[in-house]
Amino acid sequence: MAKDKQYSSATLTRDEPAKKVPASTAPVAKPAPLRTSASEPTRRETAAAALPFGRQNYVLMLAGIATILAGFFIMSLDKEEFGFGFLGLTLGPIVVMSGFVIEFFAILARPKA
Repeated sequence: MAKDKQYSSATLTRDEPAKKVPASTAPVAKPAPLRTSASEPTRRETAAAALPFGRQNYVLMLAGIATILAGFFIMSLDKEEFGFGFLGLTLGPIVVMSGFVIEFFAILARPKA
């Protein structure tokens, strides 16, 4: 106990209860000011400028997702046992991989300015 008291008074011991800070001394956040100027950009304009990809990128991403899903659907159509036919081993995986290639280009394509 004596060792704890030599470092600082902030160290709690069994004899000292924790001090509670009253709620009234806590800092209060101020509300953001309202925009009234017509020259400032609107929320829609700033949101459109903040998007990381352009419209073409999102269309390519959706096309890639659709291609991947089509590839999995093709693999499920295989009538051979355990999917060891042409659809399950060749065509379906090729379609899935092409979907991932489309996704790759969708991410790397530069949006039109």
